[in-house]
Amino acid sequence: MQTSFSKYQSGNFFDEMFHENGEVRENYEKMYRYFEKFKLNEITDYQKKAEQLLLNWGVTFNDYSESEKIERIMPFDIIPRIIAQKEWDFIENGLKQRINVLNLFLEDIYGNQSILKDKIIPSQTVLSSKFFLKECIGIKPSKNIWIHISGIDLIKDVEGVYRILEDNLRCPSGVSYCLKNREITSAILPNLMIQNKIEKIEDYPTKLAEMLHFISKKKNHSAAILTPGEFNSAYFEHSYLAQQAGISLVEPQDLVVYNHRLKKRTIKGLENIDVLYRRIDDVNLDNRIFNRDSLLAIPGLFEVYKKGNVAIANAFGTGVADDKVIYAHTPKFFQYYLNQDPIIPIVDTYLFDNKQDYRYVLNNLEKLVVKEANEAGGNGMLIGSESTKVEQEIFRKKIKSNPRNFIAQPIIQLSRVPCLSGLEIKGKHVDLRPYIILGKEIFVTKGGLTRVAIKENSLVVNSSKGGGSKDTWVLSKND
Repeated sequence: MQTSFSKYQSGNFFDEMFHENGEVRENYEKMYRYFEKFKLNEITDYQKKAEQLLLNWGVTFNDYSESEKIERIMPFDIIPRIIAQKEWDFIENGLKQRINVLNLFLEDIYGNQSILKDKIIPSQTVLSSKFFLKECIGIKPSKNIWIHISGIDLIKDVEGVYRILEDNLRCPSGVSYCLKNREITSAILPNLMIQNKIEKIEDYPTKLAEMLHFISKKKNHSAAILTPGEFNSAYFEHSYLAQQAGISLVEPQDLVVYNHRLKKRTIKGLENIDVLYRRIDDVNLDNRIFNRDSLLAIPGLFEVYKKGNVAIANAFGTGVADDKVIYAHTPKFFQYYLNQDPIIPIVDTYLFDNKQDYRYVLNNLEKLVVKEANEAGGNGMLIGSESTKVEQEIFRKKIKSNPRNFIAQPIIQLSRVPCLSGLEIKGKHVDLRPYIILGKEIFVTKGGLTRVAIKENSLVVNSSKGGGSKDTWVLSKND
């Protein structure tokens, strides 16, 4: 049997473990020496143990890509991704800056709308967004925080430069898999963890509970996590977070508005809910105001929120800030609100209200990624290089019929990290989703969820499209 990395090829990509000359990067040296002691079949045994743990712990997601719901374990890779502390400091500072400016943007557009009056961004771009809620104009959420929980996706390009891929600000998912990945590597690779001295991530549920306490207007408050129910693809996460944070898990039918308060039905009668962490899009939360056909609504909730009788994370109206067309304009926000340049740049983006961009994209779909403005999870996306002429023509017609609903970006060859692939270790493309909690202070998980394109040479990392994940280690300052 070959040793673990003897056939590894970094390819024409930025490889996070190896320099171009084949030397191991400093942050990966201890891991490299550790795995070089093992034969590949021994590493495969570790992988099988990890997958068995996932099954035993019920770490699953519901896959609706088939004709009926299938519950699957999250695909997991045993070889951790390792980030140096200096590199992480850069990421953390950039994310704190970004979440601050996005919160200021939301405060503005639901307040004075100065950024629109000053023509920094076209008014119609904001007002036409699917998730801009005119009913929120003039409302100030508790502690003036709009984005309490976010998951911002980062990539590294071929030059090794970090870029913001997209902002997930409505109901960002995946943090439970991030936490469970750490439990798995702690159980299977404890000696390697000790050698590397990595930052902890286990404090996320505590930070979540502290934030919910902070935004409550009641000293002795009652908090709950609102889930659509057990058939939702992220139900495992909802129940796991509720358990770890010591917060009630409720479904829409458990809640009712009574006497201008949000209340939970219990066997002892109605009990107040003062803080609600909702995992349902805000337009589906109140069918008296927004989506009249919603089956997940709590009638009257928005009025209770408007009166300040319940704090909701994330706030109503937050979704406009993760509209992908808004994303393309975010570089302008930093100078406007902070008089700063963005620490982490975004991916170059084409917009279809620009005639030159419009013509270029329609004539070059095979070279680009096209995304719907308000889709997530890899849905509503065309990767030109992996598409057929028929698929390109379908998207061309969609763009022409509703140009506001799309953006386009160059195809970026994401950085690669080593992953177990059968009885070989190969480089697979990855992104990174750190989780940010905005409460009394801004807290960023020391790592986050590394999503992996399991299929060889694929750029699609979403779990709903066949992607997986791995543990992300940030080396401690004391290492």
